[in-house]
Amino acid sequence: MNFVMALVLFIVGIVLVIFFAEKLVKATVSTSYGFGVSTFLISVIFIGFDPENLAVGSTGSYENISGIALGSIIGATMVAIALAFGLTALIAPMKFESAPKAILTIPAGAVFLFAFLSIDSTLSRVDGVILLTGYAFSVIFLILAGKRGVDIRSGGEVAETLGKGVYSRNSRKWKAFGLLILSITGIITGSEILVSAAESIIAKIGLSDTVFGMTILALLLSIEELARELPAALKGRAEISFGNVVGSVLAFFLFNAGIIVLVRPVTVEKQVLVFYLPLTLLTTLAVSLFMVLRRVSRLAGAVLVILYVVFFAGAFVGGW
Repeated sequence: MNFVMALVLFIVGIVLVIFFAEKLVKATVSTSYGFGVSTFLISVIFIGFDPENLAVGSTGSYENISGIALGSIIGATMVAIALAFGLTALIAPMKFESAPKAILTIPAGAVFLFAFLSIDSTLSRVDGVILLTGYAFSVIFLILAGKRGVDIRSGGEVAETLGKGVYSRNSRKWKAFGLLILSITGIITGSEILVSAAESIIAKIGLSDTVFGMTILALLLSIEELARELPAALKGRAEISFGNVVGSVLAFFLFNAGIIVLVRPVTVEKQVLVFYLPLTLLTTLAVSLFMVLRRVSRLAGAVLVILYVVFFAGAFVGGW
């Protein structure tokens, strides 16, 4: 692929991601109202799931390239919870009417479980089963919590207006669900085109598989995270933005990781244990702390972006 073609495809990918991201917000809220399911829960299960990361991570595992496999988990998570969520807060500070602590502990628990299983420097197939079990229990817990009214809800007049207006339960729920699937597919397709083009542009850069997987590849694979989180926050649906954060952590660290190591056990290198994982856990805890306050301000967003910059730059400056 020549440079001009790669640049054209890169722009096409960005356009697709932005266009379908706008549709995704409406589809998510309409689906939740139509089926009587929590918008936050819909966001966790459908929007947070990233099949492209799973595909790349599984391939990296199969080819015994641990840096690629782990980058699709850890690096991609940092894009979602630090870079995308941080930039979203910088542009559109978020307020929440409800943020139960029981829900806020789940993301950190997922990262901690992954880190605990990685201590012996190997993620085995048994570990994969444990991670998948953890994912199932987490989703079931969120479903049961939602039925009891324990949920993440955004605050403010914009969110209330959206809930009472166009996104009513009278919406055609199956049409909304179809738009939800179409929007996710469109974002993924645009991301795939963007990634393919970008990889051609940076093909001559020589990096280790761990550095490449944790930084550049993870950033390219998860470019749509900002497109998923920012439009929702701008429309006053902060619970969708945070739902993507929780969904990404659960999908990457439990579901994707479980499948990836079932394909082939993954070796966890020292730099992952002493730098990448601790910083990711710290970032996850920081997000939970901000959520306890039920407000993610511009200052909080700046902190998260700084944590991502440290994560990204540390791979190069620190030789990680």
